[in-house]
Amino acid sequence: MAMDGILISVIKKQLQDLLPCKINKIHNISDEEIVFTIKPYNLPSSRLVMNVHSNTNRLFLANYLENSSQSPSNFVMVLRKMISSGIIESIEQKNYDRILSFSIRAYNEFGDLNTFHLQLELMGKYANLILVDSKGIIIDALKRIPVYENSKRFVHPGATYVFPEQETKQDPFHVESIDENTSLIKQIYGFSPILSTEFLYRMKNGQAYEDIMKELYNSDTLYVYEKDFHGIELTHLKKEYKTYPLMEGFNQLYNQVEQKARIKEQCGDVFRCVEKEKAKALKKLPKLQDAFEKSMDYEKYKEYGDLLFCYMYSLKKQPTVIVPSFETGEDVSIPIDMRFDFKTNANKYYQKYHKLKRGQDILLEQMDFCQEDIDYFTQLSIQLQSCSIEDALEIKEELINHKILFEKKSHNNRRKKKIPNILHLRLEDADIYVGKNNVQNNYVTHQISRKNDLWFHVKDYHGSHVLLKQEEPNEETIRLCANLAAYFSKGKNSSSVPVDYCPISQIKKVPGSKIGFVTMKSYKTIYIDPDANAIEKTIKELKV
Repeated sequence: MAMDGILISVIKKQLQDLLPCKINKIHNISDEEIVFTIKPYNLPSSRLVMNVHSNTNRLFLANYLENSSQSPSNFVMVLRKMISSGIIESIEQKNYDRILSFSIRAYNEFGDLNTFHLQLELMGKYANLILVDSKGIIIDALKRIPVYENSKRFVHPGATYVFPEQETKQDPFHVESIDENTSLIKQIYGFSPILSTEFLYRMKNGQAYEDIMKELYNSDTLYVYEKDFHGIELTHLKKEYKTYPLMEGFNQLYNQVEQKARIKEQCGDVFRCVEKEKAKALKKLPKLQDAFEKSMDYEKYKEYGDLLFCYMYSLKKQPTVIVPSFETGEDVSIPIDMRFDFKTNANKYYQKYHKLKRGQDILLEQMDFCQEDIDYFTQLSIQLQSCSIEDALEIKEELINHKILFEKKSHNNRRKKKIPNILHLRLEDADIYVGKNNVQNNYVTHQISRKNDLWFHVKDYHGSHVLLKQEEPNEETIRLCANLAAYFSKGKNSSSVPVDYCPISQIKKVPGSKIGFVTMKSYKTIYIDPDANAIEKTIKELKV
């Protein structure tokens, strides 16, 4: 569900406590999500996120964000030019609609002081972010709407900004009368269907409208249900819910959905390449197996050649000749190419015999290579299902290094090599390192490890390499590492997942294999039931 006007007013109240504040940086996380780094007076900097995606549009202060897009969009460049280093002086909401107007004072390149209005419209599929000058003229919009798409609201540079039309309703904080048999959406500004149902449900159970509104307006908690959320408990649903601090809740609410969207937006070519190469290998393997099976009877072509040389002078040329076998005496039918004589036909059968005999070894080798490719791209496909943008970019670099994916030509200087984005957990007496792709696995296993460190990997599944650095490993940390190995693998949703572990001294890199592939000389196995909630909580608490 989308935010309603009253919940937006609660967010506005919290943001007003930060005013006035300076806009230090502006960048885009994705095509429809922009982050403003703001610095309130006498307070630390905050990151204000404006998301205008049709399904996940929202406004919140973020504690942590993924890296932004590699290059700013045209709209972000306009914002940087017009309002970067500007001061947000006020935030207004018209009639508790889902529109916030940020009044920003900024100097232009000539040193003149100008006032701009940044209109944030959080209206579902019509969500938009529009920059307007002091005269109400649109400078630019994140989503430009031409006149042929919407004749009533023309959103385009140079057009006059017009608020969406609204019906006349009551102010939610100064209500004169309420018809409890009619939806509050039709009576009061700012209500959504879910909030209207909750208010009417509580009022029928004896709670006063003013008390419910006061609870909502003073709320600093977001109640998140399976498909719904709000700033107060939705008692009429009678379902389980999770609670978060208001601003953090909006970050958590769509975190996984947004994460996948950002990754596909910035690394869509990686997903397509991996799936394409995997499909190609899966299609190729049956053909190689079929060719190998057909080559198994290569001896018969040598027999054809021998028989033709033996009986060529007593045979009459025809499409098929029948001669007795040397070994069994049974008749053998030999197809004849009528364009050539018997001697040439015999030589061609010898050529086919030698070709198939040599081809068997080549086919076996190609089948092994093809199976390796299937395993490799299956592993990459699993890694891409639960990775961050940094992880996906490392996989992209790996594919480029293997000449599988080709990098687009760029005039930018090459970036310096940096440490892979491994997961590092720190305990009192131990450090745990988790690789989530082949590049990270290789770094964990071969770069930062020492011979006495313990190494973990899930058995019979593709998964991550986990390294434990602890002088005297105990059962608790061993089980934690095994849990991490199982969680970051294809077996994360299974039970009794076997995890192999051994000292690094027992690990050997396979010569000529792709990055990340190793073998173990001797090892122990522990069985783990991965608990996703417990692991995510542990990662959040111990992550460096």
